Amino acid sequence: MGKQQTGLVTGASSGIGLALARVLARNGYNLVLVARNEDKLKEIGAALESDYKIVTHIIAADLAKPETPEMIYRKTEELGIHVETLVNNAGFAEYGLFAESELKGQLNMVALNIAALTHLTHRYVQNMKQYRFGRILNVASTAAFQPGPLMAVYYATKAYVLSFSEALRNEVSDYNIAVTALCPGTTETDFFQKQPKMLDSRLLKRGSLMSANEVSEIGYAALMRNKGVVIPGFRNKVLAFLPRLGPQSLVVRISRWTLERQGVC
Repeated sequence: MGKQQTGLVTGASSGIGLALARVLARNGYNLVLVARNEDKLKEIGAALESDYKIVTHIIAADLAKPETPEMIYRKTEELGIHVETLVNNAGFAEYGLFAESELKGQLNMVALNIAALTHLTHRYVQNMKQYRFGRILNVASTAAFQPGPLMAVYYATKAYVLSFSEALRNEVSDYNIAVTALCPGTTETDFFQKQPKMLDSRLLKRGSLMSANEVSEIGYAALMRNKGVVIPGFRNKVLAFLPRLGPQSLVVRISRWTLERQGVC
C-alpha cells in the first residue's frame, strides 16, 4: 500500500489499547481512537500527532451500547477514512460467582467483549476484502484457553474471541487479510483499578507482570508477520498449553483454585 495507512483502535484511552495506538503511530499510521473518555482521547490524540506527525480522529462512545459499532463505522465512512488495520482491544472483566453477580454487568461484558468486536469486524472486513488488503488484531487473553470459575463470562468471551479470530483468519486468507489473536496473560495496566477484589492478589504483589508496552510490541510484530495466535511471554505460553494435557474436569478445578488463590485471571 503506497499511501499512509489508518488504524482504528478501540479501548485506546489506557492500557494495551493505548500502547498499541502508540506502536501504530510510531510506525506511521494515522489513527481513529475509540473509547468513552473524550477528554483523555483528545489529550492522547494531540500527543501522538505532535510526537509522530500523524493525523488522529477521536470517537468518544460506549461500545457496550448496541448502536455504537454501527455509528463508528458510519462516521469513518462519512469522513472518507479507509481503515486498513482494525484493533479490537476494548473489553472488561468482573470477578465473582456468576449467580451472585449483577446480570447487567455480565451482559455488558458480552456486549463489549463479543458483540461490539464482531460488529466492527464484520463491517470493516468487507471493505478489506474489496481492497484485498487489511489487518485485524483481536485482543483475547490466556483466559481463552480454559474455563474460569469466578470469572465465567469473561473467560468465555475471550474463548469466543480466540475461536472467532482463528476461523475468520482461514476465511479471509485469500484476500491478503491478516487476522491475529493477541492472548496476553495478566498485564500491568489500570485493569485492576477497576476490579477492587483483585488489587490484593498475590500475582500483583510478585511484580512479575509484563507491561502494556511489551505486550503491544509483541502483538504488533505478530500482526505484521500474519501470525494467527500470539501469547506474549514464556510463562504465559506454558500456562496456555497446560490445559491441553489434563481432563477438562481437572482443568476447571485447577482454574478455580488459581483464581481463588490469586484473585485474578
